Amino acid sequence: MDSAAKQGFLLPALLILISVLLLNGCDSDLQKIKEISAKQFTSSVDSTTFVDVIYSDSARVKLEMTAPLLLQHDDTKKPANAYDEMPRGVKIVFFDTLRNQTGSIVADSAISHTTAKIIEFHKNVVAVNAQGDTYKSDELIWDQVKKTIYSNKPVQINTTTGNVMNGVNFTSDEKLTHPVFGKSTGLFSVTDMPGNQ
Repeated sequence: MDSAAKQGFLLPALLILISVLLLNGCDSDLQKIKEISAKQFTSSVDSTTFVDVIYSDSARVKLEMTAPLLLQHDDTKKPANAYDEMPRGVKIVFFDTLRNQTGSIVADSAISHTTAKIIEFHKNVVAVNAQGDTYKSDELIWDQVKKTIYSNKPVQINTTTGNVMNGVNFTSDEKLTHPVFGKSTGLFSVTDMPGNQ
């Protein structure tokens, strides 16, 4: 076979090979586009700015939540996966039966899992209980079903009596009155010294 014939044979074969490769690549890309479209179709995001929500129970105000931006992520295929996101900060204020403030939580961001009733607070989290004790951490998780607040990250508590307690993690009731620390250290002020009788 002369060189001209070889070129005449190789050129169509090369074109067929390139076409097959391109078609396979297109099939792969089309599949990815279908998957992305399916996800976008089953999930939606609604955004609300300057949110101010009051939660009440039996006509009694329990808490007020404010946030500059609220993103509500819904999933039509799996409604249990729906969640609310507050990426620009959040503040929650708690009230007693007389509408007196009994505590607060402030954070740079938060995610609320609506079905599980769990709120995750992230970055520069500061929580204050009814006694005025201040909790600081980069994470607090409030489980409203179990009525607990906990953290898997280091936490510091400054009490109104001047005590400072640190832990690598902690768990407490949701009113932050009975914390239990993991590997705790602290500085405690002592007012009464034992004297000679």
